Amino acid sequence: MIKKQIVILGPDIAILKAKNVQGLTVEHDGTVTSIEGNPQDLVNQLVEQYVALSGLIVKKAMEPLLSKYPSLKINSQ
Repeated sequence: MIKKQIVILGPDIAILKAKNVQGLTVEHDGTVTSIEGNPQDLVNQLVEQYVALSGLIVKKAMEPLLSKYPSLKINSQ
């Protein structure tokens, strides 16, 4: 999952988000070298990291379009 996100997001962001998951030890190439805790919980936390980020990416990608319509307001959550 991390290596796939490296292709999509780039290595810096993808690995930074993976390292935010306590219990995962991730190398600079995206290889997980250690798992401490429930693997299913860690995978869920990792997915949450990327999903939260993808929301920001979509918002950022939409900014040029939204700037053409200043009357539209978007929540920044």
